[in-house]
Amino acid sequence: MAGKYNQFRAMLAITRAGLQSMLRSPSSIMFSIGFPLVFILVFGFMGDTNKISLKIAVDHQSDTLNPIYFQIKNAATFDIVEKSKEATLEDVQKGRIVGIISIKKSNDPKAPETISITTSHAVSTQNISVLKTMLNAEIDKMDRTLYPNAATVATVEKEVNVLPGRVYRTIDFILPGMMGFSLLAAGIFGVAFLFFNLRQQLVLKRFFATPISRTYIVLGEALSRVIFQMVTAVIIIAVGVFAFHFTLIHGWITFLEIMLLSFFSLVIFMGCGFIVGSVAKTESAVPPLANIFTMPQFLLAGTFFSIESFPQWLQTFCNFLPLTHFNNAMRNIAFEGASLFACWPDLLNLTIWGIIVYAIAIKLFRWE
Repeated sequence: MAGKYNQFRAMLAITRAGLQSMLRSPSSIMFSIGFPLVFILVFGFMGDTNKISLKIAVDHQSDTLNPIYFQIKNAATFDIVEKSKEATLEDVQKGRIVGIISIKKSNDPKAPETISITTSHAVSTQNISVLKTMLNAEIDKMDRTLYPNAATVATVEKEVNVLPGRVYRTIDFILPGMMGFSLLAAGIFGVAFLFFNLRQQLVLKRFFATPISRTYIVLGEALSRVIFQMVTAVIIIAVGVFAFHFTLIHGWITFLEIMLLSFFSLVIFMGCGFIVGSVAKTESAVPPLANIFTMPQFLLAGTFFSIESFPQWLQTFCNFLPLTHFNNAMRNIAFEGASLFACWPDLLNLTIWGIIVYAIAIKLFRWE
């Protein structure tokens, strides 16, 4: 008498076959490893050549009725950021703004005001030099037009106050975005093409002639994708850490938390792939449908640059995207040292997306 059919062993066989097919697929390797590594290399080598920026903040204790403040505020070369003290310090530490300027009274009768600058290691010395030059230019303009008989209305202190803390490098922002890029592309494109081709080539129909259940078919194929993508995630992080000093603030603990976050997010992104694979009528229809999910997130979810660069109305849409919440959570865990549970608002948003996505996927999923 034949023994009972082992569903688990059948699932592992499908998983092994799925891994072999992905390793033989240049497109899978390119989307999962190639593209993210290329972007990491490009932005990593750009890490020491930050773009010139004159986005600044004014110390909350400065006299905002001072004419020097109005001169700086109305100058086209400065973009004054107005946030809370804590948010402003965070922006300086991460290099989002060049520095905080403080306007105070001076004991020097020839220069009644003095301007000091507070910055961080994340800001390039070139940007600090430009900031000093532009501040001196505005002071000189005031000296010539408003105070021609005075020596100078103010001076800029030569010494710059540098905030203590870790260096926030370009790679600390870029790598999480590239990780999200890899997970999203693999989860949607990989799954969509896989199940469309399995239906098109009648592979699923042949599976039905075997004793394995539909649930284990899906689990086997999904498990192969998860294993492959987790391996690529490890490679991406390893390159970032060892080649460009990507920050893992708590070492192995941070790494494990990132892996858990990546696994959770990948499962959600794969649900979008099930939807695309079910809706597409032809193989050529898969990329356009997949890009409906992926392109807005690649561009608007903080993958390549902060969403704060966008207008406020667009930031609302950006904060709605699931990839935004993955990027936010990973950056907070890797650099800020937040625990996975401390990122519960982002996890909650991802969970809501997962419920919605899989509810639609179950409704639309077709075996033939």
